[in-house]
Amino acid sequence: MSTDQPAVRIGVLQMTSGIDPVANAATIAAALTSAAHDGAAMLLTPEMAGLLDRDRARARDHIVMEEDSPTLATLRNAAARSGIWLHVGSLPVRAEGPGETRFANRAFVIDPSGAIVARYDKIHMFDVDLASGESWRESNAYRPGEQVVTVDCPIGRLGLAICYDVRFPALFEELGRRGCDVITVPAAFTVPTGRAHWHLMLRARAVEASAFVIAPAQTGHHADGRDTYGHSLVIDPWGDVLLDMGTDAGLDFAMIDLARVGEVRRQLPSLVNRRDIPRFNA
Repeated sequence: MSTDQPAVRIGVLQMTSGIDPVANAATIAAALTSAAHDGAAMLLTPEMAGLLDRDRARARDHIVMEEDSPTLATLRNAAARSGIWLHVGSLPVRAEGPGETRFANRAFVIDPSGAIVARYDKIHMFDVDLASGESWRESNAYRPGEQVVTVDCPIGRLGLAICYDVRFPALFEELGRRGCDVITVPAAFTVPTGRAHWHLMLRARAVEASAFVIAPAQTGHHADGRDTYGHSLVIDPWGDVLLDMGTDAGLDFAMIDLARVGEVRRQLPSLVNRRDIPRFNA
């Protein structure tokens, strides 16, 4: 992407999404109106922005095919009314395919006309047992994605990732090699892992890809009983934190200056200096 364009203002929405998709969609729609009023070119939201419910039996009633999703339709209409771009960090939708019974954890990029211009299904599934006693098996209900996705938009070439993807540097290296200026990492991070690794990993991914990283997050205590870490971040290609939203839900803003991407890549051209590492026998 060209770095001649002026810096672009973005809105970042930190949410405490609950089990009511209508209420969650209303929160996002209101944020779109506010972001547009404050001059943002794009609003970015967390993972599972439209529905966050660990009770899969209860959640299943709200999870439908993408084309049948009232939440997605509401958000597309809201983006068109506001006249700005929207990155929906993710929504749960039914996965396509004969005999497929699982869901997809899917991110959407929506343009100011309300059209969907990119989709990304989360590749890495969060299957862990934490020392806190929390146990998560995302793969029991969700089908992993298989495609690396980028899209051009007002904040440059955007690369898409979701939450647990942040622990897999190869994805971010590939997004850097594909010329991404900005990478999004919408998340619903647990509190223990957030305290230990959130800032550390996101800053590292920004440096590795020589790109801005925007990480809108879920925060606080949710209706399904979980607690999330918050601290939505915007990080520049040098690894400097430009925005940290702490633990309160709400809307905040940052500037994305694509000239900074070029400066860092000229100073430290690690993406072009990369060599394939030979495989060694154990």
